Amino acid sequence: MALDFESLTEATSGAIGALVSTTILYPLDTCKTKFQAEAPSPDHPPRYRYLSDVLWEAMRKRQILSLYQGLGTKNLQSVIQQFIYFYGYSFFKRLYLKKSNSKSMGTSANLIVAAVAGACTVLVTQPLDTASSKMQTSDFGKSKGLWTTLTEGNWSDAFDGLGISLLLTANPSIQYTVFDQLKNKLLTRRLSTKNTISESSPQALSASTAFLLGALSKTIATVLTYPAIRCKVVIQAAEREEEKATQTRKTRKTVSGVFYNIWKHEGILGYFKGIEAQILKTVLSSALLLMIKEKITKSTWVLMLALRKSLFLSAAKLKSA
Repeated sequence: MALDFESLTEATSGAIGALVSTTILYPLDTCKTKFQAEAPSPDHPPRYRYLSDVLWEAMRKRQILSLYQGLGTKNLQSVIQQFIYFYGYSFFKRLYLKKSNSKSMGTSANLIVAAVAGACTVLVTQPLDTASSKMQTSDFGKSKGLWTTLTEGNWSDAFDGLGISLLLTANPSIQYTVFDQLKNKLLTRRLSTKNTISESSPQALSASTAFLLGALSKTIATVLTYPAIRCKVVIQAAEREEEKATQTRKTRKTVSGVFYNIWKHEGILGYFKGIEAQILKTVLSSALLLMIKEKITKSTWVLMLALRKSLFLSAAKLKSA
């Protein structure tokens, strides 16, 4: 079966973009996740009133470097996640266009393709997602390694929040659909004045345009799906030391239970706790990812063409031998 080099180019560019953006913004991501994960109750009042309280706690305890706890796991998750997503999205998109004999996808088809690619991604990366959340929300300086985090408890614990993660495939579906539709409109205008050839590199947006479109598309997706994002973080969060001391046995967090507890103790605004930090982090992350991806797509395409040529020559030599 021949490699899909265009999909492979998209996947590689997306994975590199994810790695860079995740590393740059990781301290903000840790503060945001720990703030979101707090689900106050009468027995356990909130530790953080504001997002900045997480940073001050790290400084007070001289644990600034702990803001990077779980970075390796998060980077591994981001690279695998974005590679699978971009490859799947590009592959299913090309398959749809081929089967339908169409030159472009409508909004509904784009949403379905993005959702399928997202679901495939979640099923593969959910254990890393759960481990990453537990490592980030552990008390500063007490985060465990990836293998220990994955293997403690039952294997099913590694898939905590799987159902809500599948639901949240709507987030990147909305994001990339908005981005793709706006990008296509801009590039259509540009291509109408240029002649193209079959081996030309994929057309790319400028860095500033990609950044702005990425920010806009991610803001829309985040606002629409934020209550589910908050509940997912609460489900996957590590238990605080004081909670472990007062619990006689571990109770499994469920989506319905988390939704009810947030409503009971925080009210409707609780579903949107930390949304400002979420928008700031995810918008910057997605905008950086898409900007980097757009800028390196041409270089990656050249490398893929060189790889394809090398594989073709190797196959020819084997056949002639």
